[in-house]
Amino acid sequence: MADHLTAVAALAACFAKTFGADWAQLAGRWHDLGKYRPRFQRYIRQASGFETDAHIKGEAGKAPHSTAGAVLACDHFKQAGFGNAGRVLAYLVAGHHAGLADWFGGLEVRLASADSRAELLESLAARPPAELLDAGDFKPDLRAVPGGKNGFALWVRMLFSALVDADFLDTERYMDPDNFARRNQWPALSELIPLFDAHMAKLAATAPATPVNALRADILRQCREKAAAVPGLFSLTVPTGGGKTLSGMAFALEHARAHGKRRVIHVIPYTSIIEQTADIFRGIFGEAVIEHHSNAESDPERENHASRLACENWDAPVVVTTNVQFFESLFATRTSRCRKLHNLVDSVVMLDEAQLLPPEFLQPMLDVLNLLTRHYGVSVVLSTATQPALSTRAYFDAHQNLRGLDNVREIIDDPDAFYRALERVHVRLPVDWQASTDWPQLAQELARHDSVLAIVNRRQDARELWKKMPEGTLHLSALMCGAHRSQVIGDIKARLKAGMPTRVVSTQLVEAGVDVDFPVVFRALAGLDSIAQAAGRCNREGRLTNKGEVVVFVPPTPAPPGLLRRGEDACRDVLYGVTEQPLARERFASYFERLYHACELDKKSICGDLCMAGNTLDGFELAVNFRTAAENFRLIEDEDSAPIIVRYLGKDGLDDNIGKWLNTLRKEGPERWLMRKLQRYTVNLHRIQALQLLRQGDIEEIMPGLFVQVGDWLYDPTLGLNPEGIPVNPGCIA
Repeated sequence: MADHLTAVAALAACFAKTFGADWAQLAGRWHDLGKYRPRFQRYIRQASGFETDAHIKGEAGKAPHSTAGAVLACDHFKQAGFGNAGRVLAYLVAGHHAGLADWFGGLEVRLASADSRAELLESLAARPPAELLDAGDFKPDLRAVPGGKNGFALWVRMLFSALVDADFLDTERYMDPDNFARRNQWPALSELIPLFDAHMAKLAATAPATPVNALRADILRQCREKAAAVPGLFSLTVPTGGGKTLSGMAFALEHARAHGKRRVIHVIPYTSIIEQTADIFRGIFGEAVIEHHSNAESDPERENHASRLACENWDAPVVVTTNVQFFESLFATRTSRCRKLHNLVDSVVMLDEAQLLPPEFLQPMLDVLNLLTRHYGVSVVLSTATQPALSTRAYFDAHQNLRGLDNVREIIDDPDAFYRALERVHVRLPVDWQASTDWPQLAQELARHDSVLAIVNRRQDARELWKKMPEGTLHLSALMCGAHRSQVIGDIKARLKAGMPTRVVSTQLVEAGVDVDFPVVFRALAGLDSIAQAAGRCNREGRLTNKGEVVVFVPPTPAPPGLLRRGEDACRDVLYGVTEQPLARERFASYFERLYHACELDKKSICGDLCMAGNTLDGFELAVNFRTAAENFRLIEDEDSAPIIVRYLGKDGLDDNIGKWLNTLRKEGPERWLMRKLQRYTVNLHRIQALQLLRQGDIEEIMPGLFVQVGDWLYDPTLGLNPEGIPVNPGCIA
């Protein structure tokens, strides 16, 4: 016990050295104080002391132990004249298994209970070493909290991250030293820069001398030159097809070298396209890349040691993740989601396609980005062809005000010049914005073109249109697993490169991070940013004699009420009556202002849950609704989605790697390497759809919250997860 508490204290203090080492050290010393009580000692001797979850199972009621240290912290600092400062440690210690709690009705009640007081008294009666109980000369000063009262909640979550990661790692070091040793084999970020430089030099040597490639080289040069700028907020505004992904990585690596940053975190809006970006970076950096998203995480209410190992603490030099994983972690309370947060410190965060930040959570997201850049050494790059309007704005109605990202510095000297130089398409808008085009009529128009891409708003729309298309038309949607999508995208690229006729029907997943180049693109009416992204798949390399053609049409199925509908309305407002250059860069500020004005920017009142009154120790309640905020901060409204591992057998139907990996999962559980493999064979469905398939015997629940295909018919080699007979939510997109 003494060894564990001492080691966790030292490790947590190291993790929190830039934002609260003394707090983290005391939390480490006191987090398992309740394990000294005889009740817990009897339990752990009866159970296997070497059972991986033995130190956790007490929380089921057999031998609770995580409140003693919390009560001690409150007692100690109140008696020392520091008011409620001990509540900071109480949040950390009491939550180090179950997660951070709300104060009112949660931690407040727990600390005041007779059982909690008895837990502390029994633990102290066991005479733990005096040095563990000694707070030394630590004098807490809440006036030094990064960001003051508005930054308190994030600071507590950062300290919590340092504690729980230290606890997990020290436990693993004792229980599984081989696995612990494997965690410490990452190369430093500085070791990756030569690999990147060599890759870029090879690309430059083999790239054809085209105007587009000359512009990409200039963008790359500017990114490298601007990387020495003082850390903070940046924007990278480059037209689609300008090479943002690699140029952004060049900026990130050089910025990290100039300012001692520890890692690069590349954040992507869609799970459906994360594989391609991760593959690009793995091709450069090898296995120094973590690909982390939520498809294969287990049920948070029933997680265990093995499933936690499938979640990374982001200690690798390059992390590729999603908006959902990144931002929900920043507002999370569960240990497995929070333990990565301290590794955000001194990082470079690339927010790819920043225009896709969800408006209804925009205010808390901007608040946390401001805190990270001002107080935790993070540099954030907003990378997009269509920069959203994120600066501070005030309206007559104060409820619609936006606390924005100010002092954002543009990396590119003259973005407008690049937009003019990279203008490769002509955009044809609807003659009548109210008249829709039905699927048979649209299919006839598409069939007139040998190679054409049609992008629609929903999975169901993609299926309906695909059914009306000529034989050989390809299909893309998120009902296809990542391995399947990658294979189809590879086929599309190969066919286009060879000059073969190629017709594709896709959802909007093709609009971000998928480098395809069609002469003609049809786009269902959507937000202006989506239309611009679709245009980026047309004449991408500028090889056509004339400009490519982008046709915007009104689909027969209206967008469901909500964000998609508001995006369409804002687009209509901005483009109505426009006859020239619909995608001129200056139109996007107006579009996003209209869109954001039509939305509640903190719909779930996250900011209110996480902010508190008062800014001094006297009377400082430190009352924060951590758990309520975390439960409300869900970027995907469909919180009842269920991941299904499908049996995709490859293009020829003969690749049975998925069968081998599933057998390994059944025998050995969710090891990290295995879950990474299975992510590429996972499709998300609404839980109600998954439960229907479960009742029919077409899937089985292989571990809590994770399902596996059983029925042979369930996965179609063209459409992906077979929708026939499954009720589909009409609002389901991508």
